[in-house]
Amino acid sequence: MELVSVAALTDDRVIGKDGELPWPSIPADKKQYRARIADAPVILGRRTFESMLDDLPGRRQIVLSRSTQSFEVDSAVHAAGVDEAVDIAAADGADAAYVIGGAVIYELFQPHLDRMFLSRVPGEYEGDSYYPEFDESDWTLVSETEDEGFTLEEWVRTA
Repeated sequence: MELVSVAALTDDRVIGKDGELPWPSIPADKKQYRARIADAPVILGRRTFESMLDDLPGRRQIVLSRSTQSFEVDSAVHAAGVDEAVDIAAADGADAAYVIGGAVIYELFQPHLDRMFLSRVPGEYEGDSYYPEFDESDWTLVSETEDEGFTLEEWVRTA
């Protein structure tokens, strides 16, 4: 099973501010993001999960949390750490599991990722959450697609 990170970020790696995106909504990015993860398990932190309760992504939400261990959503399951989250996703029979944030979750999974889909949002925005730095020499940029309001990059781990 492949572990794939999906994130929207600025050139200085900002992904959020006060639990929200700091830039105006980009419908084309939201559409490609939702289509990519629709039929797969997603791995996310508790705060990100709670921020998406009205419109949960993926077919199963694997929620990493130290405090909350059960959820009132049938498709959500708890995981205590990276290994448990990966085991749950693998048991789901999926070809890929998508890591969708927040910042701490991206950081925890960075060493384990096989692929990243990064939507690069132009402009400068203040933020308090950042996508982790990664060594580009360990990755190959296999595609870069300009779209309305963002550029989608696909990175594959090579090292």
